[in-house]
Amino acid sequence: MSLSLNNRIAFGTGGAVYAVKEAAYIMFVLLFYTQVLGLSGSITGIALFISILWDGVSDPIVGTWSDRFRSRWGRRHPFMILGAFPLGLGFIALFSPPEFIVASSSLLGGWLLICSLWIRTMLTLFAIPHLALVAEMTQNYHERSRLLGMRTGIMFLMALLLPAFSLYFLFTDTGGEDGRFIVENYTVYGWISAGLVWGLSIITIGGTWKYIGNTQVAIQKMPTSKGLRGMWQDFLTTFQSVNFRNLLYYDIAASASYGIAVALNIIIWTYYWGIDAEETGLILGLSVVMAVPLALLTLKPISHRLPKHRIVSLAVICMLIDISWMYPLRLLDILPPNGHPVIFWSLTMQNMLFMYFFILRITSAYSITADLTDEHEVRSGKRQEGGFNAVFAFTSKLGNATGPLFGGFALDMIGLKEGMAPGEVDQAVLDGLLWAIGIGVVPLMLVALYYTTRFSMTEQQLLDIQNELALRRARSRD
Repeated sequence: MSLSLNNRIAFGTGGAVYAVKEAAYIMFVLLFYTQVLGLSGSITGIALFISILWDGVSDPIVGTWSDRFRSRWGRRHPFMILGAFPLGLGFIALFSPPEFIVASSSLLGGWLLICSLWIRTMLTLFAIPHLALVAEMTQNYHERSRLLGMRTGIMFLMALLLPAFSLYFLFTDTGGEDGRFIVENYTVYGWISAGLVWGLSIITIGGTWKYIGNTQVAIQKMPTSKGLRGMWQDFLTTFQSVNFRNLLYYDIAASASYGIAVALNIIIWTYYWGIDAEETGLILGLSVVMAVPLALLTLKPISHRLPKHRIVSLAVICMLIDISWMYPLRLLDILPPNGHPVIFWSLTMQNMLFMYFFILRITSAYSITADLTDEHEVRSGKRQEGGFNAVFAFTSKLGNATGPLFGGFALDMIGLKEGMAPGEVDQAVLDGLLWAIGIGVVPLMLVALYYTTRFSMTEQQLLDIQNELALRRARSRD
C-alpha cells in the first residue's frame, strides 16, 4: 500500500503515546519525588534504573513474541490493544501516592519502582509492536524515514508541549507559592496523562488497522523455536549483524548522554539560569513548535543528499556544540545576568536546535533498524521486525536510564536539597551542576560520534538487499 499523509499521521500518533511517558519521567518524576515528596535522589535514581533494567526482559519477550504471534488481527495490533488501558492507570498511580506511602521513604521508593515497572511493561506491549509496523507498512528507503520522522515529530510535540502547557497553566504560582512544589498539581497531571494515552492509542490502533494484512507473513518466515529458550535464541540472532551491533553501541552512548542532559535540564534551568515555571513552559512550547516543523520539512531533502548514517553523525556533532556553548559564555561573564531577555531567548534557541538535531538523529537510526530487518531476512530467511526494534528500543531506554540514575546521585553529591529555592543556592552547588552535565554528557557524545563511523546503510545497499529477496521469492514460486 502507498502511504498517504493520513497514514503517516495515524502511525505517528503512536509516538505521542510513548511521549506521555517521556514527558513524565524527563520533566517531572525526578523533581516530584525528590524536591516535592522528599525522597532521596539516590533512591529515586536507583528505582528508576531498576525499572529500565526490567525492559531488558520485557522488550525482547514482547518483540520476539509478536514476531511469532498469529491471529486474525495480525502480529502487532493485539499487543497494542492489550497495553493501552493499563498504561493510563499507571500514570494515575505514579502521581497520586497515598499519604501513608509518602510518609515512609522505603514505601515511597517501592511505590515509585512498582509504578515504573507497570508503566514500562504496558508501554512495551504498545510501543515495540508499533515500531515493528514500520518495516511492514513500506519497503521504500526514504518512505521509512518519512514515516519515522512523523512519529518522532509528533512524539516531540507531545513530549514537550504537554509539560509546556502544564507548566504554564497547571503548575503556575498559587498565592506566591511555586506550583511545581504543590502536590495536588501532580495528581491532576497524572489524570491528564492517562486521558491522553487512552485517546491517542485509539487513534493509532484504528488508523493502522488496515495494515493488519501486512503483518501476517508465511509461517516459514516466522521464528518458530520452542519455549522461552527458543524465543531467547531467536532474539540473539539479531546480534549477528555487525552493522546492527555498532548501531547499538552508538545508541547506548548517545541515549545515555541525552538522558543525562534532559534529566538535569529542568534542574539547571530552575536553579542555574533562574527560569520560573511559566518561562520554562514557554521555552519548551516555542522551541518544539519551531523544531518539529523544521525537521519534518528538511528531513526529505537532507535524506536525498546524505545517507542515513551520515545524518546521524552530523546530528551528534551539532548536538554536542549546541548543548555546550552557553556555559563558557556565562563563565566569561559575556552573557547578561539571569532575568534578562537574552537568557530566555538563548535557552529557547538552544533547546530548539537540540530538538531539531535529535529528531534527525533518532529518525535516521530507527530507519536504519527497519532496513536491517530486510538484511536479516537475506541472511536468516526470517522476519524479525519486533526483535530488532526490541533490541534497539531497549538500548535507548538503557541509555536514557543513565539520566535519572546519574542525576539523582549528582544532586545528592553537590548538595541540592529538598526545599531549596531558586536564587538561594550557594555558588558551589551551581558550579556542581555545570560539572555534572559536563562530565556526564560530553564524553558519551564523543563515544557515540566514534561509532557513527562504524555502520552504514545507503539507498543502494537496501535496493540490493530487496532485489535479492525478490529473486528468492521468485525462485520459491518456481
